[in-house]
Amino acid sequence: MSFAADYLAQLEAFAAHGPLPRVRALHLPPPRSNGCDGDNRGEFCALELDDGSLGLSYVLLDDTLARLRDGGEGAGLTGADALALAHRYASGNSCARTLGFAAANALTRCLFDRAGFRPDDSRDSIGQMNPQAGERIGMIGLFRPLLGRILASGAQLTVVELRAELAGDAAGYRVTLDPGELAACSKVVSTSTLLLNDTLDRMLDHCRNARWFAMVGPSAGCLPDALFARGVTLQGGSWIKDRQGFVDALRRGETRSEFAGKFALTADSYPGFGVLLARACGVAE
Repeated sequence: MSFAADYLAQLEAFAAHGPLPRVRALHLPPPRSNGCDGDNRGEFCALELDDGSLGLSYVLLDDTLARLRDGGEGAGLTGADALALAHRYASGNSCARTLGFAAANALTRCLFDRAGFRPDDSRDSIGQMNPQAGERIGMIGLFRPLLGRILASGAQLTVVELRAELAGDAAGYRVTLDPGELAACSKVVSTSTLLLNDTLDRMLDHCRNARWFAMVGPSAGCLPDALFARGVTLQGGSWIKDRQGFVDALRRGETRSEFAGKFALTADSYPGFGVLLARACGVAE
């Protein structure tokens, strides 16, 4: 099955043990023309549930942000069934997938909170891969905030991108459109956009020789079981500590670092969906 199907099946199991909160609101960043270029402050939406749980999702695929801001698919969500909305993640429409993924991630945060589970803080921003001089490091999606730490280590960095205008040699690294070049990399760091553009399994296949694969980014707030089963080594996302402060900053296009911290999950530090479900719902593992 696809990652989306595996993820949604877990949320269905969660819903089978009692009512889940409904949708309270969709919070959108300002239009990109209002600033935010060069960082991730205007790249994510937040879907809020009645219990205060927030789920993040990337909004810059295709014309998703414009369509959501125009009041199309993002309209009339208040009071909606969060699980039904989450099922849009399995659709082929990028806007619907974005909303569905945000809803699914909000339900994940709801499960974590009900189970009393808090992921460990991340030790760095590059997926704890500890790059070394001479190592071949792969990056899926040009994520400029991560470049400095990797390049300073003396590692050789290859970035795989979909945007042809970015291809070529840059200062200390190379951008290619060929994902086959990841086969020579021993460690890979990827943005969580793979979970939205339906390229996760294909890209992981290119990384089969890597001993470390870190998926990082604010929207990497999903249940990690299906990621670990596919060979992801670390999942790094945002843990929101101040809901209102975070939402206000997101809607203004301002930095949200004061209201959220980075977390890191590995197979060793994660108890597993069965354990979390038992803790949250009082059912046998």
